[in-house]
Amino acid sequence: MKAGIHPENYRVVAFKDMSNDDVFLTKSTADTSETIEVDGVEYPLVKLEISRTSHPYYTGKSKLVDTAGRIDKFKNKYAKFKK
Repeated sequence: MKAGIHPENYRVVAFKDMSNDDVFLTKSTADTSETIEVDGVEYPLVKLEISRTSHPYYTGKSKLVDTAGRIDKFKNKYAKFKK
């Protein structure tokens, strides 16, 4: 294995799923300026739109998360072609 190609700044980081407020801890090199307190300890925070606790593949539930209004925009755009 080549020496010096792997990052040295691994640390425990909290990832928060914004769709269901689930928080999990793992090691990461992700840069972030926000922090969150978990079990009395402060960790760097990375916010996620979707994670294993909200993705339909892992949960087995069909849940549509439309944060940008893309579905409404599509329906409005193509409503004139409806018969």
